[in-house]
Amino acid sequence: MDRGETDIHEKLWPGRKPVVGVIHLLPLPGSPRWGGSMAEVVERSLAEARILEEGGLDGLLVENFLDAPFHPGPVPPETVAALTAVVQQVIAASDLPVGVNVLRNDAHAALAIAAATGASFIRVNVHTGAMFTDQGLLQGRAHETLRQRRALGVEVAILADVLVKHATPPPGATLEAAARDTWHRGLADGVILTGTETGSPVQADQIRRVREAIPVGGRIWVGSGAAPDTARGLLQEGDGILVGSALQRSGRAGGGVERARVEAFMEGLRR
Repeated sequence: MDRGETDIHEKLWPGRKPVVGVIHLLPLPGSPRWGGSMAEVVERSLAEARILEEGGLDGLLVENFLDAPFHPGPVPPETVAALTAVVQQVIAASDLPVGVNVLRNDAHAALAIAAATGASFIRVNVHTGAMFTDQGLLQGRAHETLRQRRALGVEVAILADVLVKHATPPPGATLEAAARDTWHRGLADGVILTGTETGSPVQADQIRRVREAIPVGGRIWVGSGAAPDTARGLLQEGDGILVGSALQRSGRAGGGVERARVEAFMEGLRR
């Protein structure tokens, strides 16, 4: 690292390359598929957190994945309130570091939820630059996010995607340049690489290219497509894995975490 800053990653996972399980919440109040019961949302999230922790994962990431179609800008107050309620209960029930991702790209809400609940990290899909997505043009607001974190006085790690999935970069954008901007100019605590869509694999060559583009000590996370037969190799190349679909029923994002899939994934990682 070359910024003279505290390595929040090392504080959360000292000496480890963490595997963080993603909890895709049931639809929240106000979203098109909201089922009408927050008790059901909380109950499933706590059950999944328990399975992931007992399965040997190193952290949990809570996100409103089933709220699609997503807001391109700030999410409404009911979404923030619901996410805060769930994250608070997951943190109380688990000894693992817990993070939050407010889809599609509300870093302001994610930081606010982290400050209110004690969450340890957030994920930001577009932190610097711009991407063309199914929500339209999303633009990074790193200048606001970093200042908000400073104003709130919280030590929350910012894990930021580079050329995020379900999106198209503007003409001329390259993986290496985007990674450098996210690290050096966006001051992210870790960069996330993904495939083209949820569940799509990251290639080892992508990790190596970004490794050469950012300083020694820069944290590179695999953010999609890790599977039991690829996880070990990806973790050897990178510094952490965020895994969702591979741990859920039928390998389908949002299907609900399944204990047998968690066990198979961790066994593949050990092999």
